[in-house]
Amino acid sequence: MSTTGGMKKFGDLVGSIDEGTSSARFLLFRAETAEVVCFHQKELRLICPQEGWVEQDPHEILSVVYECIERTLEKLVELGGNPQTDIVAIGVTNQRETTIVWDRTTGEPLYNAIVWQDMRTSSTVDQLLETVPNKTKNKNYLKPLCGLPLSPYFSAVKLRWLLDNVPKVKGAVRAGSCLFGTVDTWLIWNLTGGPDGGAHVTDVSNASRTMLMNIETLKYDKALMKFFDVPLEILPTIRSSSEVYGLIKFRPLQHIPLAGCLGDQQSALVGQECLTRGRAKATYGTGCFLLYNTGTAVIDSYHGLISTVAYQMGPDALPVYALEGSVAVAGAALGWLRDNLNLIGGASESESAALEVENNGDVYFVPAFSGLYAPYWDPEARGVICGITEDTQRGHIVRAALEAVCFQVRDILDAMNNDSGTPLQKLKVDGGMTANATMMQWQADLIGLDVLKPKFVETTALGAAMVAGRAVGKWDIENVSVESDSTVFKPQISENERDVRYKRWKMAIERAVGWDKCL
Repeated sequence: MSTTGGMKKFGDLVGSIDEGTSSARFLLFRAETAEVVCFHQKELRLICPQEGWVEQDPHEILSVVYECIERTLEKLVELGGNPQTDIVAIGVTNQRETTIVWDRTTGEPLYNAIVWQDMRTSSTVDQLLETVPNKTKNKNYLKPLCGLPLSPYFSAVKLRWLLDNVPKVKGAVRAGSCLFGTVDTWLIWNLTGGPDGGAHVTDVSNASRTMLMNIETLKYDKALMKFFDVPLEILPTIRSSSEVYGLIKFRPLQHIPLAGCLGDQQSALVGQECLTRGRAKATYGTGCFLLYNTGTAVIDSYHGLISTVAYQMGPDALPVYALEGSVAVAGAALGWLRDNLNLIGGASESESAALEVENNGDVYFVPAFSGLYAPYWDPEARGVICGITEDTQRGHIVRAALEAVCFQVRDILDAMNNDSGTPLQKLKVDGGMTANATMMQWQADLIGLDVLKPKFVETTALGAAMVAGRAVGKWDIENVSVESDSTVFKPQISENERDVRYKRWKMAIERAVGWDKCL
């Protein structure tokens, strides 16, 4: 445990490791505030060995996180702080579903991390569907147990592929040396000692994305493990989101408790203080993710959403659940416009490019690069751009890419309203794409709701800090609010215009889905 003697220039600090798909960072927050004292961020590589395959190097993930910690602590020292006396706890938040297997003895990865966007497991899903009783091929067969449809998205399917296709993984399982985890587990295990006694754990929010945890009991389910043929001994222990998992052994943070863990979207829900039933947030990053707090009740979705664990504030606390809708491609579409079509120089140029035209030119873009997630769940869908004429310009395509995210949010909100029975009154937003004020105005227009963007938009990192601080008694989440002033975007178009444009979007969706059936 870190010492607390002496004067603290910044008061108690709580660190947050925020490991995303495209970058990692380490931030230090003043406890019980959204104030960042210092941080460091570094990009991560994606490895795409084949079409539809998306991987990352687990060593690189770890080394980038270490570098971010070291650079941030150097900045803290320059500011007059002391890491060993100022920092009281560390939390972790991470890209979810990304799957890593490694050797418990050597700490060496047995294969690259398979990233959540990866689609190689489509054939694995088909094979698993053949084993569903009565040959119904029902993708929702396991949903009553785990809250999730059978999809390439989730970790158990990726793990099944590794067990079937990678000899090193098969051998390590036979030898009893294989460990599995999502990115949170990989980081926590290494930070707390790795082969030298590292804690092999995950939290309920990440475990709820594996398809192996029973969403009601919060334990691994024998029926689920049997369905995927996954051995229990390779799985991490499931813990709450806010408790001490172990003391860090990485030298700059040595002996500081690692005390909080949340999947990135659940962490943003906490950071946005959507802590009561009926509150929702949308995070706009590589993908876009909407979570709607349903309280202590699991709500089954009949409109294409998934039920997930939002968080559990301590081992003795009741779990809180959420309905979630996931959009696979949000900011990633802007990367595609930059890298593949050379239409923009970067995401920051998208707003000015879209404003080169007066309207959308009746152009609609469905960026189904890796199929469609909620509420369609069609892994065979493919991207389409509809409505192109000889008058179509660069700005129309860029605007269509931005509006595509807004339309997909409308898809999910409609499903959430139908499932919950309580229409949302406003939408809180965060993430990198919210820097585009024009897009946020279009979002308000296309859903017909006020959109609230807080001054502090890095709520994903904040959520992990909050649960870690809470675990060591330094953050009273229930009674101390960090909510900041928000910029409010109000709808400015008529309901008729909104409905006409949404109808056009649905026409574009019809052209994107079932692509394999066209052959």
